[in-house]
Amino acid sequence: MSELVTLLVQAGAILGGLGLAVGVMLVVASKKFKVETNPLVDEIVEVLPGANCGACGYAGCADFAERVVNEGAPINGCPVGGFDVAKEIGGILGQEVAEGEEQYPFVRCNGGLNCVDRFEYVGFEDCKAVMMLSDGEKGCNYGCMGRGTCVRACPFDALSIGEDRLPHVNKNLCTSCGLCIASCPNDILVFAKESEKVHVLCMSHDKGKAVKESCTVGCIGCKICEKNCPEEAITVTKFLAEIDQDKCTACGICVEKCPQNTIAIR
Repeated sequence: MSELVTLLVQAGAILGGLGLAVGVMLVVASKKFKVETNPLVDEIVEVLPGANCGACGYAGCADFAERVVNEGAPINGCPVGGFDVAKEIGGILGQEVAEGEEQYPFVRCNGGLNCVDRFEYVGFEDCKAVMMLSDGEKGCNYGCMGRGTCVRACPFDALSIGEDRLPHVNKNLCTSCGLCIASCPNDILVFAKESEKVHVLCMSHDKGKAVKESCTVGCIGCKICEKNCPEEAITVTKFLAEIDQDKCTACGICVEKCPQNTIAIR
């Protein structure tokens, strides 16, 4: 019995000694290989929203903060935090930041139920999945599939698919992170400034006859809007009207003249 006790004591002493040695080694290693971090990085991380959504183009909030301090990344690069966060970062770094105009994702398609379906799709509710089948079920290859890929991409629940089978943006929840825009396989979602009121709700470059066969509200490239715009703010290129927002005064003439109701004031 005494021999067993002696062995246990010896084993405990050996293990204790090993534990102490390893502990000392870890302390020495932590001091020797310690990576010094700039305290400014920690300060910036504190003011960031912490969404880690990657909308800034970096791996997360901490990575963005490091890039700002160490690589000169733009201090207004966090779309979720917006101007308020950019201003706080500027205060930390002693830089001024100009306030930009707010912009939100805008759906450049009014097809939805106005666009014919070429076939009935039964499968996973995802726009990219639908487009793997002959470029989608819609008669228009440029239009919104309405399967909610953008909705699922939004970490802030700011999008929803309406009864018109089109995505709708809740500006009260939207942070303009741009993840919905990046997720859209047809590039239907684009950023639009609050001051930009007149929009062409179509992305099709098909000829007029083909557009009319597939969608009742698609642009047919008739150039009526271009000819009637007093500010010469509209040009039709490849059968699609485009508005120069710098010239547009939102007079509404193009909206009234458009035979397809493709142009709208929003």
